[in-house]
Amino acid sequence: MAKDVRAVCRICRTEGKKLFLKGDRCFKASCAFERKPYWAGMHGKAKSGHRKVSEYGMQLREKQKLKKTYGMLERQFRKYFSIALKSPGVTGTKLLQLLESRLDNVVFRMGFAHSRKHARQMVLHGHVNVNGKRTSIPSYQVVVGSAVGISDKSSWHGRSKETVSLASSRGAIPDWMKVDADKASGTYLKVPERTQLPEDINERQIVELYSR
Repeated sequence: MAKDVRAVCRICRTEGKKLFLKGDRCFKASCAFERKPYWAGMHGKAKSGHRKVSEYGMQLREKQKLKKTYGMLERQFRKYFSIALKSPGVTGTKLLQLLESRLDNVVFRMGFAHSRKHARQMVLHGHVNVNGKRTSIPSYQVVVGSAVGISDKSSWHGRSKETVSLASSRGAIPDWMKVDADKASGTYLKVPERTQLPEDINERQIVELYSR
């Protein structure tokens, strides 16, 4: 299976936005984007300050940011867009809802993992249960009412209390999820509305890019 092996801090610097790809380090002074919020390389600062971006370029960058935020390559991301396009409702909003309903994202949002990459690894290694059954597919679509938790036999079960507490202190656990840190489990209460999702995502530009 193909995967992006680039240094994640360089991705944030390229996109000009902190994507929180490295867990706890993204909240510390050692975060590379905090120290150097411009392109990597000898001429990175000059390129970041003087480049002119076309309409197509802005649309492309918006798509790249969303792809990297959820840790996907083009083929998989395009598949999600095709599903959103055929679904009733606003295409851009539906796309975000599909991405938010991925199991690896739900595990991350509930605070059981430091980052989406960490959450994906936990799912692949069999640490996560959905409605009491082990599920090892990161792209599994979690439906409303599903119970997601860390397996009692998992080595991460005990440590999940600390990660959930840390996520709670940062206000990172969203309203559409209910989490019980003591039991290392949570419930996916509802599909988030657009107003509950990050405002800095311009999904309309992504829709326009794929509509060309």
